[in-house]
Amino acid sequence: MLIATNGRGHVLKDPSKSEIGTMLADLHSGDHMILERQDENRADNWYVQVWFRDDTTYQLEYRDGVPAEHYQTQTQAVSQEKVLQALLGWVADEPAWREGFIWTSIGHWFTPEPEDEDDPTA
Repeated sequence: MLIATNGRGHVLKDPSKSEIGTMLADLHSGDHMILERQDENRADNWYVQVWFRDDTTYQLEYRDGVPAEHYQTQTQAVSQEKVLQALLGWVADEPAWREGFIWTSIGHWFTPEPEDEDDPTA
């Protein structure tokens, strides 16, 4: 099941393309929305989120299951339509949805550092 949530707590289950577009268009500066796949056959967290930044750019992030597979891009002069097409491509599970953006892995932000076994204070 696909669930869409915005920063004001509005939740839609199995949103249509137009509902996703409306939710994106209704983002205010500093607001965000998340599209999340909740499927009993998929473990972990599968989502894409967009944040409409105060400088009127979009920040997109996605996670492919595990924390180590978490990526981010910040857009410059990217249209709302391009962001919408990326979101809809993600929803349709189209592999090309990431194209046109420069993604940075941020998985290390969400995974614990390995314990240093040689450190006697650990």
